[in-house]
Formats: sequence, structure tokens, C-alpha cells
Amino acid sequence: MGLIGNIFNILFGRGGNVIRETAEVFRENSEAASVRDADLQMAALDAFRAEFAAGRDGRFNRFMDGLNRVPRPALALSTLGLFGAAMVSPEWFAARMQGIALVPEPLWWLMGVVVSFYFGARHQIKGQEFQRTLATHLGRERDRTWARATGPKPPSVFRPARAAATVRAARPARQRAIDTSDNAALRDWREVQRGR
Repeated sequence: MGLIGNIFNILFGRGGNVIRETAEVFRENSEAASVRDADLQMAALDAFRAEFAAGRDGRFNRFMDGLNRVPRPALALSTLGLFGAAMVSPEWFAARMQGIALVPEPLWWLMGVVVSFYFGARHQIKGQEFQRTLATHLGRERDRTWARATGPKPPSVFRPARAAATVRAARPARQRAIDTSDNAALRDWREVQRGR
């Protein structure tokens, strides 16, 4: 039995699995790769959430958000109203249309540009706020899932200053050991980050 035990100790070792370690030289450990990928995705999500974290809107922004919802229903209902007015009082309707016909074309263009750009910019801001809210909620869901699976809560990133530390903490020790000092682009980016 001692000979068989010695053979198993040679093949599988006392502290580790020699066959597994040798195979990992030729083929990546898929479980470890999955853990690294999950850590990388969580770190990216934390950085995304930190980038888009912001405060609440003021009264003016809430008022403009409400006003931004008015044009489409107002245009639809006023168009139907114009049909109704033309049928009820054709003389009144004709007088209003003659007044509109006297407005010069450049003024129509100017009004269209001002309204389009203002409400278009508001639409873009709301889209970015939606992305920020989505990133925050995804991060919170990730924290809840992590807590159910492992118990303790992972480091949360709500301030950009802590984003780099969280990305470093999320990397496995094997990946942290990689030297990136010869990467010129990464060096330039770090200098820009320190300058902020």
C-alpha cells in the first residue's frame, strides 16, 4: 500500500494536484477564468455607476421636465381643435389662418430651431439621467445578489475617487501581479487622473 500511496503523492502531490497544475500550463482553468470575468464585469459596473452618480434635480429642472411632456399632446389636441374650429366658425378660423400666413418664413425657422434645440437638449439630458439611474440600480442589484451569495457586501463605489481602488480590489491576486509600467498610454492616463 505504501508504493501506491507514493505514486499518488507523486501524481497528485500532498498540497496540490500536479496533473491539474500541469494541465493549466496548456489550458486555462475555466473556473478561475469565470471568476476573473465576473470580477472584471463587477468592477466595470462599479466604475460606470461611480461615473453617473449624481444628486436630485431642482425645481426648475422638474418644471422643465413637466413642460417637456406638453408639446406632443398639445400639438395633437390643437390640430384636432383646429378641425373643430374650422367646422364651427369658418370665418374665425380663416381670420386666424390669414394671421399665421403673415408671419415671415425666417421667423418660423428661428422658432423651430430654438424649440428643437432646447427640447432636444432636454431629451439628451434625460437619456443620460436614465443611464445613470440604470447603472445605480444594476449596481444595487449586484450588491444584493453578492450579499445573498457570499454574505458580506462588496465595496461600493459612489465616488469617482474610490473607483480605481475598487477595480484594483476586485482583481484576483494573480492578475494584480502583472506589471503595466511599460504601457505608455496607461502611464499618460494615470498622470491625467493625478492632475485632476
